[in-house]
Amino acid sequence: MSLFPRTVVGGVSVSRMIIGTNWFLGWSHCTNAKDQLIHTYARNPKHIADILEVFFNAGVDTILGDIVHDDLYYGIQEAQQRTGVRAIMISTPGLPFDASTPAQGFDSALVGKTLDFAASRDVTFLLPHQATTDAMLDLASRKIRQMDGVCRMIREHGMIPGLSTHAPEAIIYADESGLDVETYLCIYNAMAFLMHVEVDWTAKLINEAKKPVIAFKTMAAGQIRPFQAMHFVWNTIRPRDMVAVGVMTPMEAQELIDMSLQILDGQERQIELQTTRSKQSVIPR
Repeated sequence: MSLFPRTVVGGVSVSRMIIGTNWFLGWSHCTNAKDQLIHTYARNPKHIADILEVFFNAGVDTILGDIVHDDLYYGIQEAQQRTGVRAIMISTPGLPFDASTPAQGFDSALVGKTLDFAASRDVTFLLPHQATTDAMLDLASRKIRQMDGVCRMIREHGMIPGLSTHAPEAIIYADESGLDVETYLCIYNAMAFLMHVEVDWTAKLINEAKKPVIAFKTMAAGQIRPFQAMHFVWNTIRPRDMVAVGVMTPMEAQELIDMSLQILDGQERQIELQTTRSKQSVIPR
């Protein structure tokens, strides 16, 4: 099997498929019962390592999430030991702020503690979480307030800064202001799930961004089947951009890898389809 295609972000080679972690940690964007299913079935280091092993062996070595969670971190460590692959970690921690922050700035001591911890866990890229980024978004001034100081601190801690956002304006304003970031994490899917503007507008903003973009929520938290989701997203982003995916089992990981490679290579789809009794009438004889 071919290793997954790569791109370069901030001088670092990363896989174009990014391993999302919501389906490891318990955030289904569906129901409390689905969250509890993830906690019960998937949220343990061994199970996470079983999934990561499939990704790592296929050349998908880049992981997105908040590395503060021990289950995720120890799962990464186990998968690295099994495969000999060094994971590239993109952490998305929230940074503490209050009503005074947009005018007065972040508390550097508190931010520093978060960055110290991320650096201690060998994080390569640090993208402040959407809850932080979008709270600082100022539509009137077309700026992301106080984020320049945060990006400077990220660099000082030996990590590469980026932005996680649900608001495509953040990409525009960061580009316009020359903010020191190397990538953007932006919601993008065919049904506009959790997106602020229409799909075609978001596609335009991603394709015109000055830095590589990581598209996430690409399967709309399980509301779009992988066949539709992957064909759409891989065919509407640039070769420099990336796609984050979330799975709960090793087989799901392998299916997404195989499907995506075939889409990117322009091959006829060879993924085994599911079979049910109702499909007997459409099976050729």
